[in-house]
Amino acid sequence: AVPYMGEVGRKVCAEAGVGWLDLSGNAHIIAPGLRVIVEGKPNRFKTAGRPPNLFAPKSSRIVRWLLIHAGEHLSQRELARATGLDEGFVSRLVARLAKEDYLVRDERGGVRAKDPALLLDAWREAYQFAKHTVHQGHVAARSGDALLRFVSDALAEQKIEHAATGLAAAWALTRFAAFRNATVYLPDDPSPALLQRLGYREDSRGANLWLVVPNDEGVFHGAVEKDGVRCVHPVQVYVDLKDHPERSTEAAERLRTELLTWGRDG
Repeated sequence: AVPYMGEVGRKVCAEAGVGWLDLSGNAHIIAPGLRVIVEGKPNRFKTAGRPPNLFAPKSSRIVRWLLIHAGEHLSQRELARATGLDEGFVSRLVARLAKEDYLVRDERGGVRAKDPALLLDAWREAYQFAKHTVHQGHVAARSGDALLRFVSDALAEQKIEHAATGLAAAWALTRFAAFRNATVYLPDDPSPALLQRLGYREDSRGANLWLVVPNDEGVFHGAVEKDGVRCVHPVQVYVDLKDHPERSTEAAERLRTELLTWGRDG
């Protein structure tokens, strides 16, 4: 038994057909003549003070990079250079990820995700899109795809760093699910000149465009271009879709099936 079985652990057990119980009083055990399901008991073993967050914005740079390069062993120096983080910070975070059994090391000390699918699940569980600054507004367009291309072209024309995410990026990458709402990351709050160029009108209720200033620049790491549209990496699209409207759940499933195909245990 573990002190407390989190959502990721429950999902892994369910997929493996394994029963479980934890020391906080939760259980899910089904066998011939036996059915024990207890849910909703809080974690009785939380540590005092603020628990370390392996998936805080800066920490997520490491997690994201490991998932982008799943299967490769990377040195801590390579991770630091790629993510722009201090080597000491990277060393401490890698040690914590290894302690939680998310990483494996090779004989030279390089690390890789032990189970990329499990690491992605854990990141997604902790992720909150609402922690970013989201500007919601409306831009006249005949379709979501037309809106995405118009906004992407306008940003590229003005040489503004950007990358689509959410349903718009899922569509660009997999062609799954027509969408109304386009979501685009920007490094800073949009200027009045940009909003005027887009014909943007602030409108949270009728919004079809979210301009998002991320809480960490790491969201741009691994960005890819697809048919002229710059998108964040599929792993970032996947976690972002967690808190999006419309057919976001189905879009995330398609994205994972087509582009995030590591499987369990690497």
